Amino acid sequence: MKLNAFLLSATLAATSMMAVNAHADNSTRIAATSALGSVAGTAIGKSMGGNTGAMIGSAIGGAGGAAVSADRRNRTGAAIGGGLGGVGGYTVGKNIGGTTGGYVGSALGAAGGSVLGKKVSEDRRADQRSYKKHSKKHRRNHR
Repeated sequence: MKLNAFLLSATLAATSMMAVNAHADNSTRIAATSALGSVAGTAIGKSMGGNTGAMIGSAIGGAGGAAVSADRRNRTGAAIGGGLGGVGGYTVGKNIGGTTGGYVGSALGAAGGSVLGKKVSEDRRADQRSYKKHSKKHRRNHR
């Protein structure tokens, strides 16, 4: 129970810092909120459904945190990355360091996954713009 109280107080402190620091980089904001959401989801899921509940909670929390802080164009990619990263991080962390390792792994996995998902969305959109720019349909025929 002390661990849950510690995690809750750390989450509240971190969210208050995020509210004050409005000039952080977009990737930093996405990583922080996804990590906090994943840890909160893991703690709630673990208390409701054991290890399986913790895995589901880490996925939902990581995806939700990433989706809240990402912009409209990158929201889906960041949410998918945050959810998958949270589950993967929880599983690896739990196997290495027990319950506390699961929480740490969940936070790190969700943070990394959400930023990676955001970057993939940005790159995909840039590739589509480049393809449309050089498409045969838009070229003029100079004969």
